Amino acid sequence: MKKMIYLLALLVIAGCATGVKTRVETEGAFLNFQKPEENPILSADSSYTFVCPIKNELVQWQKADVFNPAAIVKDNKIHVLFRAEDNPGAILGGRTSRIGLATSEDGLHFEIYPTPVLYPDSGEFLQYDYPGGCEDPRVVVTEEGLYVMAYTSWNQDVARLSIAFSKDLIHWEKKGPAFATAYDGKFLDRWSKSGSIITRLVDDNQVVAKIDGEYWMYWGEQFINLAWSENLYDWYPALDEQGELEAIIETRPGYFDSNLTECGPPAVILDEGIVLLYNGKNSDGDDASPDLPRGTYSVGKIVFDPVNPEKVLFRSDTCLLKPTLPHEATGQYKSGTTFAEGLVRYQSKWLLYYGTADSYVGVAISE
Repeated sequence: MKKMIYLLALLVIAGCATGVKTRVETEGAFLNFQKPEENPILSADSSYTFVCPIKNELVQWQKADVFNPAAIVKDNKIHVLFRAEDNPGAILGGRTSRIGLATSEDGLHFEIYPTPVLYPDSGEFLQYDYPGGCEDPRVVVTEEGLYVMAYTSWNQDVARLSIAFSKDLIHWEKKGPAFATAYDGKFLDRWSKSGSIITRLVDDNQVVAKIDGEYWMYWGEQFINLAWSENLYDWYPALDEQGELEAIIETRPGYFDSNLTECGPPAVILDEGIVLLYNGKNSDGDDASPDLPRGTYSVGKIVFDPVNPEKVLFRSDTCLLKPTLPHEATGQYKSGTTFAEGLVRYQSKWLLYYGTADSYVGVAISE
């Protein structure tokens, strides 16, 4: 991968100088999440409407389901950006998704912004965003206050990981597919999802981490890949010796992640290393884990070496969060889902926001 050898050399020197840990124990952050009784915290509401710029008609943009939320702290409040679907009569994957915004002072009770903040429009990226819509956001902020959203553009043909910028979480500028320019567009039309940009804590606030002048992102669904960027919208994925996407994390037969290893919230650098929470899907076949119903989505944890972001120091053998509540195993996806995309540090606690059965938004709290 471009610049990786040079980067690793610099990080080794920095690690030796600052005492960066190169070993992690199984104990650490996020191993004990509790679900408060307020769950689910967001659900569908047909009273919210807006004029779709594509159809030029009034639509009930969150009539069907709301799920798969990003989360970030701004102005001492938690802001959740959630995926909303409009048509309850359509089958799974056949609706148009838009991204809404909700704000809370306690992380449990939310006020919803009346219209979606990111959605298919008549701009240059309509070919990627419509008719499936804008899905599954993850949001980070730079030290300068620029908000960056990694989301899925879904035209019901190819899913593409895309990027948008904002200064207020309401008005967004779409930058297009993340891999549009990398390697002469080789991966523009390759299925891509779930971007987890690496962050760090500054006075208990998560901000984008810049390493050797560049940004880094874990991403992927079938496997996890590592990509780098100089501007947060043109990303270069890591390649193997054959010039194809390098899989640094893959599925494991017999485990909770036997079918998919899909990146969750933005990764965060902590004392134990680069911590990535990810969504594992249990297989539907004989290679499934016997500890979960087949097809279940649950949340796992990986810790990467901060000296080498591709090196795994720890990977959980069992899930940290799984469906346990009735609404987490009913709805669009009845096999059961806790699908995490938002993680914030707030009032000395970690709050993890997740989608449930592609139908609701839930939260789990770790002290």
